[in-house]
Amino acid sequence: MNPIVVIPARMAATRLPGKPLADIAGRPMIVHVLDRAQQAGIGPVVVACGDPIIAEAVTAAGGRAVLTDPALPSGSDRARAALDRCDPDGAHDVVVNLQGDLPLLPPGYLRTVLLPLDDPACDLATLVAPIADAAEAAAEQVVKAACAFPPGAAVAPALYFSRLPIPWGDGPRWHHVGLYAWRRTSLARFVALAPSALERREKLEQLRALEAGMRILCARVPAAPFGVDTPEDLARARTALAACGEPT
Repeated sequence: MNPIVVIPARMAATRLPGKPLADIAGRPMIVHVLDRAQQAGIGPVVVACGDPIIAEAVTAAGGRAVLTDPALPSGSDRARAALDRCDPDGAHDVVVNLQGDLPLLPPGYLRTVLLPLDDPACDLATLVAPIADAAEAAAEQVVKAACAFPPGAAVAPALYFSRLPIPWGDGPRWHHVGLYAWRRTSLARFVALAPSALERREKLEQLRALEAGMRILCARVPAAPFGVDTPEDLARARTALAACGEPT
């Protein structure tokens, strides 16, 4: 396995425009995410930039930036485009797609997300964390994964993803963490597919993979890191980094 980490980033966020460059502790948010990826030590890190101003910030911080078409429809498309530009010979067979709005992501999570790929039947690996309470389960911005871990198992197949509190009945529920490790061939197949019916309905890109028969396996982590989507989230990230410094 020879992974590369790609961080898609663009300025056109609806709820928090310009968020990749939002200042947190004196540095742009995208640079904090870049640091987390580099600290994981799993392979080279590239930021797929939809805007030259993001590339300038990444380069100024000593990172590697690749400009991608800002009209590309998703982070997966931007990751694939950046990969084709920076690794045209296909040296990297695994692509870790890290969202650029996770400045508090523990670097170890990028190592954990690779574990399911030990199974050759896995097309795509991702992470889940336990849901703590009913409010978290009911929140539509929290994506839930329907999966069940056998006793002692670290990995389980994802059967469905939803914004509803699935599965029904007693037992644990799982908060999906938007971090993916793709086999390169699976990512190429995925971006060539049209958006699927359930993907459009739930507004969840990973359902396209499931509807196409791709196998998604989940690894467990202790807690879901929050993404920065609103001014309130940004304030929370600033407070958290000021209080605890760099997570590991």
